[in-house]
Amino acid sequence: MGMRSWVRAMKCQLLVTSLFIMLLGVSVGILAIITYNGKHFTVINSASSETNSYYRNFHNIVFYVGICLSIILAMAALMSIVATIKELEGAMATCFFCFAVVLCASGLATYWTITNSIVVENAMMDVYDFVYEDVRSNISSTRRQELYSIHKMFLCCGKKSPFGGTSSIEDEMCASEIPGTAEEDCLQEIKHFLKKHMDIVSVLMTITIFFMIYGMVLTSFLWHSIHHKSNLDQKGKYVLARLSETGF
Repeated sequence: MGMRSWVRAMKCQLLVTSLFIMLLGVSVGILAIITYNGKHFTVINSASSETNSYYRNFHNIVFYVGICLSIILAMAALMSIVATIKELEGAMATCFFCFAVVLCASGLATYWTITNSIVVENAMMDVYDFVYEDVRSNISSTRRQELYSIHKMFLCCGKKSPFGGTSSIEDEMCASEIPGTAEEDCLQEIKHFLKKHMDIVSVLMTITIFFMIYGMVLTSFLWHSIHHKSNLDQKGKYVLARLSETGF
């Protein structure tokens, strides 16, 4: 297979890869929006207070980081398509840089998801614990409504005591307000929900890392090809200019 055939094959692969990267950008953006505006996360965020500032910070940071990654992925995909079709050397180098930035960010996000999922899980359960204990110690209509909203969203009710007993909250709320959920422990339901969400994030970040590495390989190869072709064209123009100066 000649050099031109290799370049043509790499161009086709980069165009297809760019389309997948565009879809990844959309997926990351949708996941960030779901994390920020999803009903399960929103009900926990609205119940969090100043004593649970970690979860609120996590809630906001994840959204902005996800949106930034989504924008960078979409821009890099569009730029790589244009650079591939028009053979733009500078745009191809910019695409390589964007892919490298997203690769680093995706790697950090994957590492953070693995190492800090327990921290986020504890933060969400702390929010529930705070509301639960507040309702138990102080009859507040606002707190009671927040606790009811959490029970309704996660299809659970109360906490299972290690001693097997039930508190006044389970006796009052579970059987009457949310039938059929009295047996579900809210702490376990929150834990299961967050684990599923974190698994989706890990899979999406792993796919992103793969496409970023593959995109960097393709863009570096095509940049070298475009750069080599540009040098040959400049040499040809230089030779023609010298010949015209000498009168041949």
